[in-house]
Amino acid sequence: MSDEFVEMGPIDYVVVEFPGNRMTGEGFPLLVDLVDRGLIRILDLLFVRKDEDGSVVGLEIADLTGDGALDLAVFEGASSGLLGQDDIDEAGAALGPGNSAGILVYENLWAAPFATALRRGGAQLVASGRIPVPAILAALDETDDVRPPRT
Repeated sequence: MSDEFVEMGPIDYVVVEFPGNRMTGEGFPLLVDLVDRGLIRILDLLFVRKDEDGSVVGLEIADLTGDGALDLAVFEGASSGLLGQDDIDEAGAALGPGNSAGILVYENLWAAPFATALRRGGAQLVASGRIPVPAILAALDETDDVRPPRT
């Protein structure tokens, strides 16, 4: 294992659905900013489309820029080879017919020194997860409802 991989931060992935294949591109400059500031490193960025008949196809970034509305050239070549057909199929299963999605695999560079220090000390990650924002907001609302009044 090379030193580059020993000093890696946690790796995450997200699958973002675009209903009706409508991708505005509004989030892409923010993604580039995260990379430019050294907070994340994009390992893979892949797009998939689920046709009305349920078939799922992977799309190249070049396939998305044909209308001139989105300039995704900055993401060209963002492919480590980690994503395969099984990942495309799994993402496609989560999509509604007629929709597309972006699959992003990224390293959390901001956490790399912390993760490296933990690994050097013999620690290992045994669980990880995400709490969706709507779930947090609902839990906070519920907490507000059950708190005793402040005096």
